[in-house]
Amino acid sequence: MLYGIAAATAALFLAAVLAALLRVPALRAGIVDRRLHRRLPLLGGVAVVTVTCLVAGAGQWTGVAPLGDGVDRLLVSAALVAALGLVADVWRLRLRVLVAGAAVAAACVVPYDETGVLGGVLALGWIVAATLAFKGLDHVDGLAGTVGVVTAFGAGACAAAEIMDGLAVLLSVFAAALTGFLMHNWHPARIGLGTCGSLFTGFLLSSSLVFTRAGYDLGPSAAVMFCLGAVALADALLVVLARGFARRSLLRRGPDHLAHRLRRLGLTPQASVVLLGAGSFSAVLVGVLVHTGWTGEGAVLWVAGGVLLVVVVLLGIPVQSSRRTESTQVSGPLRVRNG
Repeated sequence: MLYGIAAATAALFLAAVLAALLRVPALRAGIVDRRLHRRLPLLGGVAVVTVTCLVAGAGQWTGVAPLGDGVDRLLVSAALVAALGLVADVWRLRLRVLVAGAAVAAACVVPYDETGVLGGVLALGWIVAATLAFKGLDHVDGLAGTVGVVTAFGAGACAAAEIMDGLAVLLSVFAAALTGFLMHNWHPARIGLGTCGSLFTGFLLSSSLVFTRAGYDLGPSAAVMFCLGAVALADALLVVLARGFARRSLLRRGPDHLAHRLRRLGLTPQASVVLLGAGSFSAVLVGVLVHTGWTGEGAVLWVAGGVLLVVVVLLGIPVQSSRRTESTQVSGPLRVRNG
């Protein structure tokens, strides 16, 4: 317990300092996105990944807080996915490359002996889908980080309930590192998470949930995972439906995500992130209660209903789709990187 608190504190401080230090090198190297006529450096994810790996690795190396069977492999795989994301931040990579990389990494961490063949395949698909969904959340300042912190605490609570202390410590360290990064990412952000950090966040959280739910029935496991990824999945569903109805390419960016549509309703950038963060907290709380047995699986239907209601309502909100608007309101690389 004391080590977990000390590790989380150190992770928060180190991530905040490192994110601040990486801002200028990112600007000078041109690793930036454009958000509302301003240049946003993208090496914040490097700070989160580096600090998480160093602090968690120190506990593993010293034996003070060993990660446990398979969790160390999970962390290494997440770091490799983050490295692929960093390449995407610097140079252009097609989406299928990111999908293939996430799939290979997921195949290396799924505990097939506990999930079985069918469960393992579904778990692999879940990890890839959740990883890409979290990447999609990084379209406005603070959103991916806020939802990531809330989800990390929920996943950590599930891991603690399963007495998976190493995984719980890893998730608490990650949540603290992400919080340190958020000190610089709240609107107007001084540094962004980038593909590196968003892929790392999605992969680490989704893989951790697979570990905590391994051995449970598929139905309840899917329900818990849905709750903990509700906001990211709602955003992905909204974008897929909107672009499908408009016959637009899924790979072309546009101001049609959750936060963009909330802004069209008159909310400020900060208010939209707070609202989505509160929604994430509510869904995550339901997922944790279902996992621990404090409430029945029927509670998940309320979360599913809420997600569908939000998607249907926001789908009716008109969005600007001109090329000029997309270049100024949407996170789009100054260099052509990662679509």
